[in-house]
Amino acid sequence: MTDSQGNGQGTWLGFSLKGQRYAVPLASVREVIRPGDITPVPGGPADVLGIVNLRGQIVPVLDGRRRFGLDGHVEPGAEDTHRVIVFDDSGSIVGMLIDVIGDMLQFDAVDVDLPPPGRADRRDDPVTGVITRDDGFIALIDVARLCRS
Repeated sequence: MTDSQGNGQGTWLGFSLKGQRYAVPLASVREVIRPGDITPVPGGPADVLGIVNLRGQIVPVLDGRRRFGLDGHVEPGAEDTHRVIVFDDSGSIVGMLIDVIGDMLQFDAVDVDLPPPGRADRRDDPVTGVITRDDGFIALIDVARLCRS
């Protein structure tokens, strides 16, 4: 884990996918937008929904559920809470469709535990650690791994 990704320094933005909670460093978030019109890209990777035009810039949009290996079925009416988190990873702009935006988080480095067994073995796994809260776990995400930069 790098200092900015896993030690709890700074503010983190929480979000949910299929009821599971995650957080990314706020410094990596460019903006949060409504999904709007996502144009599919034929032949793209399975976890890429397509692209959006964000004020003249073409931005690929990942399917957060697929990227994290979760069921893609969305309950009727749940689309109203969906958002696209737009990340700026060292100048590379990538969006990710998520189910629900969560709270801003701050925590101490001592609160961060290692990822669950087996996750750390995958080189492309974006989960770098977890924090425990009274109501469950929050997985901490490395944006560079998430966006596959």
